Amino acid sequence: MTAVPLFPGFDGLMTLSRREGVDIRPTLLRVLTDLYVQASVHSADEERQFVELTSRLIDQVDDATRAAVRARLAIYPATPAETLDKLGLRRSPPDRALPVAPAIATAPTEIPLEKPPTEAQLRMAASLSMRPNDAAEISDMFFAASSSERALILHNLTETPLKASARIPAARAARAIHILEMAAFAEDTANFALEIGEALILPARIAEQVVNDPGREPLACAARALDMSSAAFQRVLMFLDPEFGSSVHNVYRLSRLYDRLSERSALIMLAAWRGSTMAVTRAKYRSALYDDERHRARVASAQTRPTVQPGSAPAIRTGTDGSKR
Repeated sequence: MTAVPLFPGFDGLMTLSRREGVDIRPTLLRVLTDLYVQASVHSADEERQFVELTSRLIDQVDDATRAAVRARLAIYPATPAETLDKLGLRRSPPDRALPVAPAIATAPTEIPLEKPPTEAQLRMAASLSMRPNDAAEISDMFFAASSSERALILHNLTETPLKASARIPAARAARAIHILEMAAFAEDTANFALEIGEALILPARIAEQVVNDPGREPLACAARALDMSSAAFQRVLMFLDPEFGSSVHNVYRLSRLYDRLSERSALIMLAAWRGSTMAVTRAKYRSALYDDERHRARVASAQTRPTVQPGSAPAIRTGTDGSKR
């Protein structure tokens, strides 16, 4: 049997790292590290996958990301030996004192230090649009992830250079929140999903998937994109689905996630949902349009000129009595 990957969709997201102008490798390495250190014990397949994926990323990220990952894995007891070597770490024997780190040499004065990015450069780095296929990868990965993995994905989306969707106008958002609360009180899931789709400019398929997701993390993203208050979001959780809302654990878990969820992460996820729709539409019609072009070409080549050109011979008129005139 094929082993289940430690991070679903990770290999698909690696395509983002190979495309010009979009580099989310630092975020991917942070997410993978956070997922790995959550468990105290790993199987041989999980350790092998972790070593294989991190080995491809450690040498390709910036110094700040490498230092953050190095700090996390230095204190984690189950870090693989290959990864320790890759990061320049050495595990000390338990009966010996930790070695003293060598002094950091002073940088030569003639070598200019790297300047921090300017505000304009940071703004430019934060405005890289997602391609439809990349958006579909992020959307599929989010819906396939577990609750803990979704929380990590949303947390790390804040640091990605991907472009977020524009904010929903305040007046439209306020009207949508009012309608959503009334639909939740009436347990009207259909109209609730309809309003989510209209307010966030999402197709019905995506809106229904967001509303009916059993974990409710997509619903938290939609509510944060509308700037819904925490109290209103809790009311929606309790009334929209009474079975889900009757669980104190469910409401408390989602409320904590919602309070920590940033507007930027929610708007990036909204952009991924919109972009994934474009990817599905292109895939649906590409083959049909291609076959249609070939069909038109075959029909055009099969046409032949008539042997008698129009106007080359006089028309024969027939009278009402059948005689030729």
